[in-house]
Amino acid sequence: MDKQRCGWCIGDRLYEAYHDEEWGVPVKDDATIFEFLILETFQAGLSWITVLKKRDNFREAFDHFDYKKIAQYDQAKKDELLQNPGIIRNKLKVNATVSNAQAFLKVQEEFGTFSSYIWGFVNNKPIKNTVKNYKEAPANTPISDRLSKDLKKRGFKFVGSTVIYAHMQATGMVNDHEINCFRYHEV
Repeated sequence: MDKQRCGWCIGDRLYEAYHDEEWGVPVKDDATIFEFLILETFQAGLSWITVLKKRDNFREAFDHFDYKKIAQYDQAKKDELLQNPGIIRNKLKVNATVSNAQAFLKVQEEFGTFSSYIWGFVNNKPIKNTVKNYKEAPANTPISDRLSKDLKKRGFKFVGSTVIYAHMQATGMVNDHEINCFRYHEV
């Protein structure tokens, strides 16, 4: 018998695997949080499946999301990235990735870890919602509004409230699995 899944992922193996193994699982590791943050910023204005299909290319192109290396990228490296057909070649988003890595390091300096900073917005525990149909899940919340505003104040780009709420969902800060989904109680 097939498992009951959230409606948004049904019908695509890659989407289903992402849903079953990653989406909504609480992430406290800075490297993984950074990866999701960058992927979410590239997703802005596009579908998540577009980014997911290019994820391995992104990992390769961006030094496996090593934010310390990315923070040092020069113009030559940015130009090289903009020629890479395996990623989303958007100049503003490539530039934002570098400045976001620099801002990420500053947050780590201030809070010890980026995880401590970001999870503080949800009192260090996931918010468990009761979504019956994924289409009813919010696109943003007062918490994602505050977090987005604070990130922007710290120099982050492409971190609007909707992008940040998607990041919160992906990294398990909020559980928006449908209540009938087999992952709802697992995460």
